[in-house]
Amino acid sequence: MTRKRKTGALIFIAPVLIIAIAVIVLVFLDVFNTKLFLQIKSVFGFVFNFYVVAAVILVFLEKRNPQRMISWLLVLVLFPGVGLVFYLTFGRSFRKSYRVKHKRMDDYPKWLEDMSRRDIEWLDTLDRDVDDLSKTLIQLLQSNSESRLLLKNKVKVMADGAITFMVMLEELEKAQSVINFMFFIIKEDDLGNRFKDVLIEKAKQGIEVNFLYDAVGSWKLSQTYKNELSEAGVNVRAFLPVLTPFASRNFNYRNHRKIVTIDGQVGFVGGLNIGDEYVGKKEYFGYWRDTHLMLKGESVYALNNIFLDDWVFSGGHIESLDKHYPPQNIERQTLMQIVSSGPDSDKHVIMQGFFKMIASAKKSICITSPYLVPEDALLVAIKTAALSGVDVKIIIPDVADHFMVYWANQSYIENLLENKVKIYAYKGGFIHAKSLLVDGVCASVGTANLDIRSMELNFEVNAFIYDESVVSDLRNDFEEDLRRSEKIVLEEFKKRKFYRKVLEVFGRLVSPLQ
Repeated sequence: MTRKRKTGALIFIAPVLIIAIAVIVLVFLDVFNTKLFLQIKSVFGFVFNFYVVAAVILVFLEKRNPQRMISWLLVLVLFPGVGLVFYLTFGRSFRKSYRVKHKRMDDYPKWLEDMSRRDIEWLDTLDRDVDDLSKTLIQLLQSNSESRLLLKNKVKVMADGAITFMVMLEELEKAQSVINFMFFIIKEDDLGNRFKDVLIEKAKQGIEVNFLYDAVGSWKLSQTYKNELSEAGVNVRAFLPVLTPFASRNFNYRNHRKIVTIDGQVGFVGGLNIGDEYVGKKEYFGYWRDTHLMLKGESVYALNNIFLDDWVFSGGHIESLDKHYPPQNIERQTLMQIVSSGPDSDKHVIMQGFFKMIASAKKSICITSPYLVPEDALLVAIKTAALSGVDVKIIIPDVADHFMVYWANQSYIENLLENKVKIYAYKGGFIHAKSLLVDGVCASVGTANLDIRSMELNFEVNAFIYDESVVSDLRNDFEEDLRRSEKIVLEEFKKRKFYRKVLEVFGRLVSPLQ
């Protein structure tokens, strides 16, 4: 057990020990059975019962999913007072304020209207151009999120962080009119400073540079770093600013998206953040395996729509829409949809897309996710597919980057293996890629993990791709990852030590709260 895991275990178990000691003290005092103690005990009992009833009502009013509801009820009951403060700070889903619920940009460019009309005309020929699985998935994503089917795109799959960042920096150097730059995590290290220098250089050349960071994910980003960007002419905004990263009404609703667009012609989206660990410079993680996409064509328009929506919501100004949506010269190639989801909508758009893909699979499902903590519906869909004869393979990390999430991952393994799902632990470093491939005909790649936070609380963006050549590239990467992974065998996994099973229970219990 690594030092990091031991520290996490102590942090989690310490409050439980404190409560146990308090109960023992109360029992000891009860032996004296004094009148004063009985009065105190009576008042305490009334207050505690009132608190429990109020807590139950509070949680039920939010109509959250049962798993999260039970977890929060346990926190509220086991940690009176402290649990309530924690819940009010981090847990309330009805705190989706008017501002978040109505997070919509009013001034979308005219190309959306043109795309709508064209899509309706082209859908008449969809039967002969696209397989049935992709057709129904396209229709679903158009219905639940108005995600347009994009016909003219070029997609390049990139599976190595160092190469991805090199290409990204090269494209930024070529910028002529506008750069839109948004990440969940931006660190002030060697890689973060390289990007800062390029953005400052382009801003000094008179190019519009819009820099958006998540206030919690990038809470360590110094004011000096941001001031250097601003003083050079970079437009800098924070998404849902917080007073502290641990006590804010906006703590839960984080922008987990990673989007870069350049001159409306080139775009990047995927799992990578900006930091040295993403190029393998952190010894604990070793090689960092991630998947990012480089896009050209109409998909860049769609990325700009999402970025500008977030930009305006964060108080940013748009100088001119025209430069974000220049004429495209890409011929029809890869068919795809760019899909966003988040707490500004009651529809769990990406989760529905995942469910449709998994439930419709006939041959194979390939999943890569650093966080395997699926919603109940997705869990049932995965197991049902495997039991129906579909070859379901899942790759997860062998090392932890978040202590309790790691143990939550582990808690699902035995049940999935018992239902004929094949699970592999990545041994080549840390795998952070987020991809879903089905039957070799369609795929989803983006920022969404297979966990409750991505499905319900974060703002996410994924590309849904309907192109067998691109899916083949992703499948090749998946097969290479399998070669660097170790298959988890049910009989051996069942022999794991007792302390691991205990940590799995705790991880599973608190996973809806993370």
